Amino acid sequence: MKRVRNQRLLSVILCVAGIILLASEAPCISKAFDEKIFDAGDLKPIDSTLKVKVGDPVPDFTLRAVSGGTVTLSEYRGTKNVVISFVPAAWTPVCSDQWPGYNIVQDLFDAYSAVLIGISVDNIPTLFAWTQAMGDLWFPVLSDFWPHGKVAQTLGVLRSDGTSERAIFIVDKQGIIRYIDVHDINKRPPLEGIIEALEKVQD
Repeated sequence: MKRVRNQRLLSVILCVAGIILLASEAPCISKAFDEKIFDAGDLKPIDSTLKVKVGDPVPDFTLRAVSGGTVTLSEYRGTKNVVISFVPAAWTPVCSDQWPGYNIVQDLFDAYSAVLIGISVDNIPTLFAWTQAMGDLWFPVLSDFWPHGKVAQTLGVLRSDGTSERAIFIVDKQGIIRYIDVHDINKRPPLEGIIEALEKVQD
């Protein structure tokens, strides 16, 4: 019964999300925000080599949060599934669309007992200014700035230019990696892939 409810919720939310995302290619706040976005053009889709695989225990980490303090991955052990979203850089077009887009599907993450963690290799002041300009995000945004890109490097998603890949890792409540999507850096990872993976984690 719970699975049926979740599937119905998924259908409704995906329909709503699809309508919103189709209506606006970029859920940005204002023209002023758009004008601050740096467009690097098309980049090499993937420029790294994964160091982990599905089924591996996830390496633990502690990173500084934009909201203050730190977040340690293992603090969710036994209580929450974790979706880790790496984005390459603040103030870039796809990244500035991707994270605000997750705001409209928070209930979906809740339905799968999942938390979302956003990670970038930018420093805290840069991430603070960027996330403030995007508006409220319901999930913690963490800085992998120093030692530079250490978490991204440990997982194998640090690019040769010092940014990270656009990547999604789903970690179950036992701390096991259940899904990896190192995505074309020029495109947003599809929400459907994340939800389908969370459905399997719940089984």
